[in-house]
Amino acid sequence: MSAHAPGVTELQVLNIPKIRCGGCVAGVEKAIHSVDASAQITTDIEARRVEVTTSADRQALLTALDAAGYPAEAV
Repeated sequence: MSAHAPGVTELQVLNIPKIRCGGCVAGVEKAIHSVDASAQITTDIEARRVEVTTSADRQALLTALDAAGYPAEAV
């Protein structure tokens, strides 16, 4: 798990098996932005992987994604 000081930005890589289309990407981005509105997100649909540059706690991201229907695991 990621534990860092508030305000510190880091890259988090997540596998999200349910990403299959642009609509999925929009849902994933909405969930991530609900935790950190300034997060920078790069999505690879084919690899079903998301890279997030954020100051948010990893568990908060995983919880938000799960609630949105996109369960994820940290890489």
